[in-house]
Amino acid sequence: MTTSEPTSETDVEVTVNGRRHRHRAPSRLLLSDYIRDTVGLTGTHVGCEHGYCGACTVLVDGDAVRSCLMLAAQVSGAEIRTVEDLAPAGSDSLSPMQQAFHDNYALQCGFCTAGFLMTLESVDPSRYETPEQVVELLSGNLCRCTGYHNIVAAVTEAWNLSRRRGGSDYG
Repeated sequence: MTTSEPTSETDVEVTVNGRRHRHRAPSRLLLSDYIRDTVGLTGTHVGCEHGYCGACTVLVDGDAVRSCLMLAAQVSGAEIRTVEDLAPAGSDSLSPMQQAFHDNYALQCGFCTAGFLMTLESVDPSRYETPEQVVELLSGNLCRCTGYHNIVAAVTEAWNLSRRRGGSDYG
C-alpha cells in the first residue's frame, strides 16, 4: 500500500496587472506557476527554480520578488505586476525601458529580459546614477547570452531620458 501526501487547496485572490483573480489552488502551488498556468500570463519565466537567476521576478505590492520562491497562497490579497503590464494598455508601443532595451540590443534570446525589466520597475532610478550602481542593482539577474554592457547602456539611456523629461517615466 502506498501513501501519498494529502492534497490541500486554498483560495487565492489577487490582483494581477489591475485585474482581480480568484481561484482555488493547491496550497503548494508556486506563484510563478499560478501566474503562468492559472492566470495565463507567460511573460514571467522560470529559469532555475531556486531564486538565483531572477528570470521569474514580478512585483508584489511594489516589491520585486522571485515568484519561484513564493507560494501563491502567500500573496493572497496582494497586487501583482508582471512584465505584461509594462507597455501602455491597448497600444502597440513599448514602455520607455523596453524601448531602450530594444534600441540598445540589450537582449538576445529574451528569456531573462522580463526579470530585468521587473527588477528595474521596482526601484527609484534617482538612487542609481552610475553604471557601477546599475550593475550592482542588477546583480541578482542573470543573463547567459549578453555581456551586460548593452543592458547597462539601455538602463542608463532610459533613466537619463526620463530625468531630462522631468522624471515622469520612473520613480
